[in-house]
Amino acid sequence: MNDQNNASVVGGKSFTAVAINCASKAGEWIQTKLGNYASLDIKYSSHDLVTEVDKGSERLIKKLIMTHFPHHSFLGEEGVEPGPEASARALEDIRDAEYLWIVDPIDGTTNFVHGFPFFCVSIALAHNGEVIVGVVYDPMKDELFVAEKGKGAYVHGKRMQVSKDETLRASLVATGLPADHHYALPLNLKGIQAVAPQVRNLRIAGSAALHMAYVAAGRLSGFWEIGLSSWDLAAGSLLVQESGGIVTSASGQPYDLGVRNVTATNGLIQEELIAALAEAKAND
Repeated sequence: MNDQNNASVVGGKSFTAVAINCASKAGEWIQTKLGNYASLDIKYSSHDLVTEVDKGSERLIKKLIMTHFPHHSFLGEEGVEPGPEASARALEDIRDAEYLWIVDPIDGTTNFVHGFPFFCVSIALAHNGEVIVGVVYDPMKDELFVAEKGKGAYVHGKRMQVSKDETLRASLVATGLPADHHYALPLNLKGIQAVAPQVRNLRIAGSAALHMAYVAAGRLSGFWEIGLSSWDLAAGSLLVQESGGIVTSASGQPYDLGVRNVTATNGLIQEELIAALAEAKAND
């Protein structure tokens, strides 16, 4: 992977170069651990797993970031207690920091555990609550998705653009199966039941960050999911926006770091997707 080309395309070194370096180093290390993790723990539910590889990846990323930017704040998934209330509290405590790095060291841990090659490292930097850098790295495909606020989004050094699909009927759309079985999963299943008959097809591949990167790259026309956390969405939100798409809450409110129910699309199908979720009472 040629980090330098990607870094120069999106505007030089500093924050973006550090994010790229962290994601690529963590991703390379994660790849060496595929099928070779030593411990597996259940966090919030049987769908919410963590390994020592997640924790090691987060330590590696945090150490590298803090070496360069010791006064910045850091929010990583593995440093927060499990469950939606804990993740909301953790963000609330730190979201007003001037510079806040928001990291998911492996988005798609269940896929990683089973050897299903759809997981990634997600790193975002927010400045006063606004995401200004977003990096998603898929180590299995060696795909690096990079966005910098106001400077576009890129994969393989080429500028990304969202799809041109104008209707749900013509769209490939993705969603997830949330770990929260009490609130988020039943709501998302209602959404699946409502949306699946209206789209060309539906994908559930198990990584919100990669799904959003795929929306940015035009491989999906839309994505929604209930009950996510800031580290699932922050990097992907900038990728989508800088590729010409729209990210809102599932009920259509503007995206911010506190959004947990998300809709991200090419913009052309945004209203239709939100309306389908609203009609099924599956958006909040």
